[in-house]
Amino acid sequence: MPITDYSEHDGVALGQMVAKGEVTPLELVDAAIERIERHNGALNAVVHTAYDEARERAKGPLPDGPFKGVPFLIKDLGMPVAGWPRTSGSRFARHIVDTEDGGLTRRYRESGVVPLGKTNTPEYGITGTTESALLGPCRNPWNPAHIAGGSSGGAASAVAAGIVPMAHASDGLGSIRIPAACCGLVGLKVNRDRVPNLPDAYDYAAGFVVDHVVTRTVRDSAVMLDATGIPEPGSPYAPPPKARPYAEEIETSPGKLRIAWSSETANGRPIDPEIQAALERTAILLKGLGHEVVEKGLGIDYRALYAARGPVSGANFAGGMERLIDEVGREPEQDELEPLTWASLKGGRKVTGAQAFRALQDLRALNRFTLAFFEDWDVYLCPVLGTPVPEVGFIDPVNLEPKEVNRRQGQVFPFTPPMNFSGQPSISLPLEMDSNGLPIGMMFSSRYADEATLFRLAAQLEKEAPWKGRRPAVWG
Repeated sequence: MPITDYSEHDGVALGQMVAKGEVTPLELVDAAIERIERHNGALNAVVHTAYDEARERAKGPLPDGPFKGVPFLIKDLGMPVAGWPRTSGSRFARHIVDTEDGGLTRRYRESGVVPLGKTNTPEYGITGTTESALLGPCRNPWNPAHIAGGSSGGAASAVAAGIVPMAHASDGLGSIRIPAACCGLVGLKVNRDRVPNLPDAYDYAAGFVVDHVVTRTVRDSAVMLDATGIPEPGSPYAPPPKARPYAEEIETSPGKLRIAWSSETANGRPIDPEIQAALERTAILLKGLGHEVVEKGLGIDYRALYAARGPVSGANFAGGMERLIDEVGREPEQDELEPLTWASLKGGRKVTGAQAFRALQDLRALNRFTLAFFEDWDVYLCPVLGTPVPEVGFIDPVNLEPKEVNRRQGQVFPFTPPMNFSGQPSISLPLEMDSNGLPIGMMFSSRYADEATLFRLAAQLEKEAPWKGRRPAVWG
């Protein structure tokens, strides 16, 4: 008998239903496929489907992981899946098909999930909106006229619409937290090296980029991190140790935390008044829960931090593109790359080795100030976006000049990058809604390798200010 309330359950609950024999993996896969077919025309969240493969996998023996039989989607960026395309949202890479699974893909499978497709991403994950010349714009289930965020926009759109309970995502400058905030989800940027992803050929953007998932519940995020945040033989980056499973942390009180909060931006400009008001309400909520809450910004030298990041990211992008060029077998033509990507490639190739390493040294030194802030504070709170969720086309990497794209991104996404530079964990929680019925994500960051505190606090907020009952326009 088909499951009728599939979208109401998170991944842990669906896995438990499979374990009890209340539903079969095939029934869950069919439920997800039905929702892709029903909703994807409005959202453009899923860009590659493997229905037959998923159904066959669901029929066969599956690992007895916590998500046995749960449908799952993988972001079409840097995640090899055997027999599936890996376009990275680019016309230049549109013919690449992987011959084997990557290391993280294998660990997802070991958790029991059944992958059934890939999700939309902007070209090479560069922008905070998922709009590309190859794959087209991904839309927000709360209002399809608005963006789903990026670069994990397809993942967030699909999860928010109830197509799957969770989906793979990655975050280099905010690409998990931004779409989670836009789509009303839980989005954790894990600590650097927490989730190894082999084969890893180039240090994953100098440690800026991490992989995890976007989810509707805190426990799905915690349980999946327990399943994937494990050592992998041959990984050059040992995962930072944790005290105990994160599934236990979400059952633990956070105690009284010292929480600093601010709307401090890199350029000093104020954020939208509606976002500011939501931030202040969140601070009041936290104080009411017994935490010590003080208005205080990070106080770091944002200008120097971003200046140091530029040559590092530019050279890294050029290096990554060189590997892709070797894979494709030729240089890209200009019309195969979007203007921002083309400019990034040209600029990155101009960075000398000395400039890149000097900038990396500067960046490591500047990160000390971010890390030192958390000697006195357990958590830092700020918004994820500085404005309400913009409409599709406002940040348009296909048609706008690169400088204008970056100017608008700086206006909308002023908060997320510093925690990528320092490597610290940072989570977006869907605590607020704006006057137009779109989500407002609040971002909580903790000291290095301390996802545990974030999970405890997130579970407390999920209980005290629940978001489970909210439903987007495109749902279920």
